[in-house]
Amino acid sequence: MVSAALLSLVSVGCLWAMEALHRAAWPSRGPYTAVIAWQALGLAWGVSTIGALLSFGLSSYQQGAAAGSMALLGDIFTGDLFLAELSHGLEGVSHIVAVVLATVLTLVLFYGLVSSFVQVVRVRRRHHDLLELVAEDHPDVPGARVVDHPVAAAYCLPGILRSQVVISAGALEVLDDKELAAVLAHEQAHLRQRHDLVLLPFSSLKRAFPKVRLVRTYYESVALLIEMCADDQARRTSSPRELATALMRFGAAGPARVPDGAMAVAEQTQPGVLQRVNRLLRPDDELSYHAGAFVMGASAFLLSSVVCLWHIPV
Repeated sequence: MVSAALLSLVSVGCLWAMEALHRAAWPSRGPYTAVIAWQALGLAWGVSTIGALLSFGLSSYQQGAAAGSMALLGDIFTGDLFLAELSHGLEGVSHIVAVVLATVLTLVLFYGLVSSFVQVVRVRRRHHDLLELVAEDHPDVPGARVVDHPVAAAYCLPGILRSQVVISAGALEVLDDKELAAVLAHEQAHLRQRHDLVLLPFSSLKRAFPKVRLVRTYYESVALLIEMCADDQARRTSSPRELATALMRFGAAGPARVPDGAMAVAEQTQPGVLQRVNRLLRPDDELSYHAGAFVMGASAFLLSSVVCLWHIPV
């Protein structure tokens, strides 16, 4: 039962750490590091929660969550589990319930990940085909397609073979050349660093638990950090003030409907956009190297500890 208790402790600790990370001020100073911390905490929570349930449910095997799961599968396939009336692997209703809950949680998380990926690929393919009909190249916007729409919008459609930046005619009317260059650099950063794949696990959690408000809140926190990462890339070639001005112009032009599966320069909620603008105009000191190294090391230690706890035989 030691492994079950320790994994339960890790699971609860991950929930506490995610709430602390959501409320912390330092992630805006090091968004890349913060995104990695979010990924580590999310993965550790899922693996530790499933592991805790399996360690408790399979405690009679005395082999830990990993080896116990393999032993259980072997007994199921050979028929020994049912012939022995569960005496070999599961003792008591509570153990059976724990294994069932672990299986259900695993399937729910897997379903959320697969369904999110399939849905995004399907929507992007359909939108790419639509762009072939309604979008056109523009001499003033190299590397992007222009859609004749009065509402100001700018977004990108990531993909393996077809990645595309899309600008509306309304955006061209409200942005000057430098602001447009900053917006394009922002969207190109999304495509180049595949931020859509970084956000996918959190999108899958939101799909798996659609009614859990906390999951949506954490998803929005990670999405905002990813936008900050793209902002940091854009200001390497453009002035932060130009990108901030472009964000404010998008906000003043009114909300634009962005297609599913796309990443927009100003899709965030109004408080999120204001936070990005404030960060661009009045930047804080970047997260120190030592602090970033500590967070990265702690994330690696957390994940390796969870893996080890899965193999504790008691």
